[in-house]
Amino acid sequence: MSMLTIIGSGNIGFSLAKGLVKSGQYQAQDIVLTKRSSTGNEEIRAAGFQVSHQNSDAIAGADIVVLAVLPQQLRKVMEEIADAVSPNQIIVSVASGVSCADIKAILGTDKIVVRAMPNTAIAIGQSMTCIATDTADEATVKQVEKLFEAVGAVVVINEDLMTSATALCACGIAFFLRAIRAASQGGVEIGFHAHDALKMAIQTAKGAADLLLQTKNHPESEIDKVTSPKGCTIAGLNEMEHNGLSSAFIKGIKLSAQKAGGLYND
Repeated sequence: MSMLTIIGSGNIGFSLAKGLVKSGQYQAQDIVLTKRSSTGNEEIRAAGFQVSHQNSDAIAGADIVVLAVLPQQLRKVMEEIADAVSPNQIIVSVASGVSCADIKAILGTDKIVVRAMPNTAIAIGQSMTCIATDTADEATVKQVEKLFEAVGAVVVINEDLMTSATALCACGIAFFLRAIRAASQGGVEIGFHAHDALKMAIQTAKGAADLLLQTKNHPESEIDKVTSPKGCTIAGLNEMEHNGLSSAFIKGIKLSAQKAGGLYND
């Protein structure tokens, strides 16, 4: 049975581990999770995973090593494991703004590196994960794709688009959540209790997303079905647009992409 080590057992690392077991790709005992402190060990062990506090020891015998730490922590972690990584191990990094070349600069140019950018919906198996590499072969990329398909949808992209993927998919979760919150606040202003307004906004947003996923239609064709001449929907949409809704969303995504590119060196 293949072994997997996940360095970092925060939201992304722990959720990935649970998703892989749920999908049947791995047995819990074949996954090692590393932690800096002992807090939360009980939950990880109760789920059947191995726990380690030594990153370099934890990767021994692993076929795949997932680096699930913040970009600002990654350099230190890589320096710890550099002497222990073997050329046949697949290194998967989920740190935004850190290129394959950055990783190889510390771990060695002979290493196999694939980058992955999931989002926090990984916790419920609904991540949108983007995957990229510099020189890893197709079979390796397929292997990493399969890992993240256990926790959501996957798209393979060129590496130069990875910081853009961070802004659109990882930061994007927060943008859509804020839009749902705003809709619920509008609901309160027009007469609903807060808990009802939030439930209504959430389900309406979910319905909108599922409509596009299932029909494969463009958003505008679905919008056209709701906007009748001189109607209330087009009046509301146009008011939002006059106040910069689409423009603000686009500008926010662009700024997040710029910021994501510099996290490793900040």
